Formats: sequence, structure tokens, C-alpha cells
Amino acid sequence: MSVTTTTHLNFRGSAREALDFYRGVFGGRLTAVTYKDTGSVADASEADWLMWGEVVADNGFRVMAYDVPSTLPHDRGENPFFVSVRGDDTDEIRALWAALAEGSTVVRELTAAQWSPLYGMLTDRFGVTWVLDVAAPYHG
Repeated sequence: MSVTTTTHLNFRGSAREALDFYRGVFGGRLTAVTYKDTGSVADASEADWLMWGEVVADNGFRVMAYDVPSTLPHDRGENPFFVSVRGDDTDEIRALWAALAEGSTVVRELTAAQWSPLYGMLTDRFGVTWVLDVAAPYHG
């Protein structure tokens, strides 16, 4: 069992551009899932925005990003990032979630998602937003 932490950056329409830039700087592979890819388009002008994206490089660099849809508030100075904890063991992720959830505000319950067997988001009592999920390969 193992988990990793990854900085998860939040944008409004420029996540792909940012990830392309970071890939150019650090190298690596880009995975990009749009709102259109998942059938979760609330605003047609945002269909090609990233619902989830990641750059992973052989040198250990890793960063995630998404475009906050216009249906949700976004202030670059208020919620510019999440801490993402990803693992391959559902029991381990559930245990970490249970510990982090004490005194937190749950943004999204830890449940199955279209892209992961388990995914959840919470803001802890210190104001840090955490995203926990079980890694699953994306086939887009």
C-alpha cells in the first residue's frame, strides 16, 4: 500500500495551457479529461475545459489541475489549489478520509466517481482542501 500527495491547481479555463507549460518545463506525460469527455457539460462554452488533468514526469514531478466551472465560485487568491492524496487501496483511502474528515467540511462525499472507484473532497479545520481518490487508469 502506498499513497502520494500531489499539488492540485485550480484554474478557470486555462488548466490545459498551464499543464502544457509545466510539461514543457519538467517533461512528462499529460493526461487531460474534459467536461465533454465525461458528459458533465453544464455550459457549452466550457465543454473543452479540464475536469481533471495531470502531468507526471519520470523525474518525480507531478502536478494536477482542473478548470473550476462557472457554476462554482472561484477566487485565485482564495482556493488556488487542493492537496490530492491518491492511493491504490480503497481501505487505506477510506481510513485516511475518516481521519481527515474529523472537524472538516465535506465538499463531496467519498463515493464512486466516473473516473475513480472512490473520490471525495473536504476542507479541513485549517482551511486546506483535500481531494482523496483511488487511482484508476483513464482510457479516453
